[in-house]
Amino acid sequence: MTFRVVHKPSNSHVRCPYRVVEQAAGREIDWINEYLDYETLRRLADATLRTYAHELLHFLRWWESVHHTDAVVKDALTETTLLDYVRFQSSQERELTGATINQRVAIVDRALRIAFPGAPGQIAPALQSTYWQRAPMGIGRPRPALSRLRVKTAKRTIVPLSVDEVARFWSSFRNSRDLAIVGLMLLQGLRSQEVLDLRREDLQLSEAQIRVRGKGNKTRFLPLAPEAMQLLDHYLRLERPQTSTDTLFVSLKGPARGARMTPAGLRSLFRYHRRATGVKKANPHRFRHSDMVRAGVSLPALMQLMGHAQIQTTMVYVEVTPLEVYQQYAKAVTQHIRPVPGSAS
Repeated sequence: MTFRVVHKPSNSHVRCPYRVVEQAAGREIDWINEYLDYETLRRLADATLRTYAHELLHFLRWWESVHHTDAVVKDALTETTLLDYVRFQSSQERELTGATINQRVAIVDRALRIAFPGAPGQIAPALQSTYWQRAPMGIGRPRPALSRLRVKTAKRTIVPLSVDEVARFWSSFRNSRDLAIVGLMLLQGLRSQEVLDLRREDLQLSEAQIRVRGKGNKTRFLPLAPEAMQLLDHYLRLERPQTSTDTLFVSLKGPARGARMTPAGLRSLFRYHRRATGVKKANPHRFRHSDMVRAGVSLPALMQLMGHAQIQTTMVYVEVTPLEVYQQYAKAVTQHIRPVPGSAS
């Protein structure tokens, strides 16, 4: 049998737009789609739901290859189901990273727990650790518990762009929109999707701040650097086409002129400039890693800036702050913004 993820757009907050189905008959895989509906009810982002659907699809294909049926039932689940799934992934010719395996296992484990609450717990001492779990409501003594299955992962290291790479990359930009997009990633630490989700009403130039909707629909307000404000003002007054969409960043030319900028369009923009400058490592998330505003910023303030829920995530970014990158950015701004007749100096 062949299974796939299909997209069925819906405005409902109780039905996931991504469905896992058996391709020939279009039959839905109930336990997976019920779990996706559950996560939709929690208001998870579409991109997260799509990831969950594809990871569960991977597990389903493995399950069908082993059990010769796509039906997952409680009695067929054992204490080593996920351990066997880890073995399968680890035996693939194309080596998977520990992070990929751990992500899949975590998603599948959560889905199985919700779909089959009475199924046996997963036990694999070599891939688990014990910890003390707080009692409900903090009443009573903590009790020992087992973590989820996890393989060892390499320590995450972040290699920021060098000063020369930043200067070469920016030298190829010719409009304020593109410089503003990259600047928001660099100076405000925005994720690429956060940039694409910005609306005109989120931009508050008079107060030198911007409203950002991050992961989990969490909203944060960030200060705008003077260079970013200048770029955004120039883009809105002189470059942005007249359009009915409220999205901040739109296409500037071609058949899609005035339409909302898409993730594919943003990837294409970075791909073009990587080829033009030879800076192969320049990608949206790399610029988020190279954010220079965090130089000298306290950890709590940096958490707010980056939109992190855990301070451990923020710690990964602390050691990469060469001030020269910010200086190169400011230099690029002055070179590419042309004086506007009658505008304030």
